Amino acid sequence: MPEFMLTYLGGNPPASEEEGKAHMAKYMQWLSALGDAAVSPANPLKGTRVVGPDGAVAEGGQTGMSGFTVVEAESMDAALAIARDCPFLEIGGSLEVSQLMKMPGSG
Repeated sequence: MPEFMLTYLGGNPPASEEEGKAHMAKYMQWLSALGDAAVSPANPLKGTRVVGPDGAVAEGGQTGMSGFTVVEAESMDAALAIARDCPFLEIGGSLEVSQLMKMPGSG
């Protein structure tokens, strides 16, 4: 079955610890509902650096990517339906949905 990466972009931090806990509970419920379709759930990123063509390293990312989840879905439309239900959208974030391609000889 095809795999898709849901890339988390932006989003607003919680205004309080309680708000953060409530959001995390919704997010974990969403992940749980995905069951086995969540191949690699909840992969937050931190400490991003960018390596330029000359090898120079700069702090921070260029995309605003804060994490990703990999899901299995029958089609792009099915992956988009999964993304539309994600609570990350409720905090002002966006999800970029991309089909993962298998490289020849990678198994």
